[in-house]
Amino acid sequence: MEARAYQKYLRISPRKVKIVCDLIRGVDADTAIAYLKATPKAATESMLKVLNSAIANAENNHGMEREKLYVSTAIADPGPTLKRGMARAKGSYNRILKRTTHLTIGVSERD
Repeated sequence: MEARAYQKYLRISPRKVKIVCDLIRGVDADTAIAYLKATPKAATESMLKVLNSAIANAENNHGMEREKLYVSTAIADPGPTLKRGMARAKGSYNRILKRTTHLTIGVSERD
């Protein structure tokens, strides 16, 4: 059984979040927390919140033991893109794409 936590519409590009997802996927929960605290990436703060929420869901809703938990899934899917723009020279206009991410982290017990 897997306990999950989600964060939707995170205002950071999925490309940046996927790097950190690959770092913690398959690692013990306490080790993943240590990795996130030591990694100087913009996505780690939000991922730490979601990971702590997934661990709390596993303990309280599914009765799992914290010592046996590991990160079974860490997925960063693209959300809707906010389209903005900026005026440029000679009356032209450049589009700026502000990307969002839907973050899913799941934890399971090791056998």
